[in-house]
Amino acid sequence: MRLFRFIPSESKEPQLAAITDDGTGYGLPYADFLSLVEEASAQGKTSLALIQALLPQCVPITDPMTELNLLTPVDAPEVWAAGVTYARSREARNYEATAGKMDASTFYDKVYDAERPELFLKSTSARTVAPGGNVSLRSDSNWQVPEPELAVVIDGKGQIIGFTIGNDMSCRDIEGENPLYLPQAKVWRNSCSFGPAIRLAETVEDPYNLTIDCRIIRNGEEVFHGTANTGQLKRKLEELVSFLIRDNEIFAGTVLLTGTCIVPPNDFTLAEGDRIEMDITGIGKLINTVHSNS
Repeated sequence: MRLFRFIPSESKEPQLAAITDDGTGYGLPYADFLSLVEEASAQGKTSLALIQALLPQCVPITDPMTELNLLTPVDAPEVWAAGVTYARSREARNYEATAGKMDASTFYDKVYDAERPELFLKSTSARTVAPGGNVSLRSDSNWQVPEPELAVVIDGKGQIIGFTIGNDMSCRDIEGENPLYLPQAKVWRNSCSFGPAIRLAETVEDPYNLTIDCRIIRNGEEVFHGTANTGQLKRKLEELVSFLIRDNEIFAGTVLLTGTCIVPPNDFTLAEGDRIEMDITGIGKLINTVHSNS
């Protein structure tokens, strides 16, 4: 069961909707995902059980999801991210550091092997781009890539309640120049997107066996295609969440991007007009178009 938010053509108010495994969409009597979760908890049900009880009363959505005015599937108060959680990411970070003429070959090796993961604040609700929206290039970087990531949605207690797709836009040159520049390499206007849907956690049999696929289309031609599996993730998802909530105030609906294992070639950088397509098994396809940040 997947959930998404959209603004109906006849209304200005967001509406939550569900997509069943047969691909049928249904409008739900909620404006957002958290309202559904709270109602299910109040009734002593899982979110899935509540939706299944509601579906016979719900009106099917005939418009294709791609034609709807989509919002992020949850109005996430904060979006956090984890770094160097895959071996491929460690290799890329070490390469960046070398290209930046900084000998930090063991810096990322240490964080990869350490008990404590790398975590950083990536975005907030107001800064996050909706599915189908435009992500931006940073004006003072010449080496920029998208990072496709499995993202978890958590409640205020740190329980994983859903899975979605995250686009963690990154400046490899700024990050490689100095590790203290990480916030500038990761956070700028329109540098984060997630969606298009949330897969309910109780419907994901094995989150460590999901295929992640990323394609970048330029002028109608594919210029990059990468694929990987979440089984390559070094850390457990609950482990990452446990460090995020440690001595920290976390709000219901927080999204945590869990790291990337797909990195374009070292001579690749995004360009104006590129179309980024990210797909994860059973969640859907997150699409963003690249624009300059001006």
